[in-house]
Amino acid sequence: MTQPPHDEPTASTPEELREQVEQTRAELGETVEALAAKTDVKARARQKGAEVKEQAADRAQEVKEQAAERAQVVKEQAAERAQVVKEQAAAKAEQFKAKAADIAHQAQDRLPDPVTDKAAQGARLAQDNRKVLWAIAGTTVVLWAILRRSKR
Repeated sequence: MTQPPHDEPTASTPEELREQVEQTRAELGETVEALAAKTDVKARARQKGAEVKEQAADRAQEVKEQAAERAQVVKEQAAERAQVVKEQAAAKAEQFKAKAADIAHQAQDRLPDPVTDKAAQGARLAQDNRKVLWAIAGTTVVLWAILRRSKR
């Protein structure tokens, strides 16, 4: 056996000696357990695998949260941009509508009254008979498609 370190006092009574022996046994047991754990490659591999798995799960959760945050930001930006485009389109539509009304007024001013009256009468007739006009238009499209296919 090895001698006790010089800085530790030796036991003066048998009871102290027993306590020192028990303490030394406990320390030796812990040391043997630590050495055995270090030499147990399977257990260390399982422990390392569990650590890596836990790290991967943590990282996956972080990435998932970051992706969700980024998706929310992109969604908000898309909504903002869509609103801007919608407003710009509405402004352009108003410009075109105003321009069309201006052209219509200019054309109406230049047309003789009988032509203007007939155009107004035709517009009223078209409004009153929308279903008939749609039926005629649909029939025309169908006939055109049939004639076009038969030429091939």
